[in-house]
Amino acid sequence: MSNSKACGLTILRVVVGIVFLTHGGQKLFQLGLHGVTGFFQMLNIPLPAVTAAVVSFVEFLGGAALVLGLATRWAALLLAIDMAGAIYFVHARKGFFVQGGGYEYALTLLAANVALALAGPGSLALDNLIGKKK
Repeated sequence: MSNSKACGLTILRVVVGIVFLTHGGQKLFQLGLHGVTGFFQMLNIPLPAVTAAVVSFVEFLGGAALVLGLATRWAALLLAIDMAGAIYFVHARKGFFVQGGGYEYALTLLAANVALALAGPGSLALDNLIGKKK
């Protein structure tokens, strides 16, 4: 992989990771699982208590994994599934544009995570250090 492609993937991975790390952190440390569960109940998301915990931890730990470049493909896959669920259960019925609560932003994050799951972490990732030791 060329240096520019590897650096591009690194930038994408770190920025997307920061977005999910902060959103997951907000769910865990500001809203709390109880608050997220209540919000998910209001949105009629199935099994809101279970879903709230899964989504909160996937976003927080998956975001941290992306920032570090650790288990990047798996973290990106889980985050892509998270965004597919957000689109399906919350945003699709509101149209495309984010101003109306639509799926524009979630679709962008879904696509970014699919790209990372397919292409890998780029340069400067713990995945690369672990791979070299094997």
